[in-house]
Amino acid sequence: MRSQESNEAMPRILIIDDDDQIRSMLRQFLEMKGYDVDDADDGNVGIARYRQNPADLVITDVLMPGKEGIETIRDLRRDFPAVKIIAISGGGQLGPETYLHLAEALGAHKIFTKPFALNEFLQGVEDVLEAC
Repeated sequence: MRSQESNEAMPRILIIDDDDQIRSMLRQFLEMKGYDVDDADDGNVGIARYRQNPADLVITDVLMPGKEGIETIRDLRRDFPAVKIIAISGGGQLGPETYLHLAEALGAHKIFTKPFALNEFLQGVEDVLEAC
């Protein structure tokens, strides 16, 4: 990750999750690590925010009301092929693994099952930002 003391802007991250607590926790954690963070509570709002101010990384929940994460990933990939994406999920009728593997097949660079360890999640964020 880039040093906070350099003059380079820190990467911008967009979090899309309908769970206010998860969204707030991730936002606070990533801001503490020096990232510029925006958030949205569903895929429609998230895509609109991305269009207005593209992020270096999009973190999206997979299961949400409205435009859910699979559609969001598909639409972001279609309109912004270079977008970096991390998908997160805590469940659903088929279990999180099924949805996360679908997200990966649609172009998510990394996947995480909720709950996840924040240090592992941070490493995933850093890996995606550096590798892609």
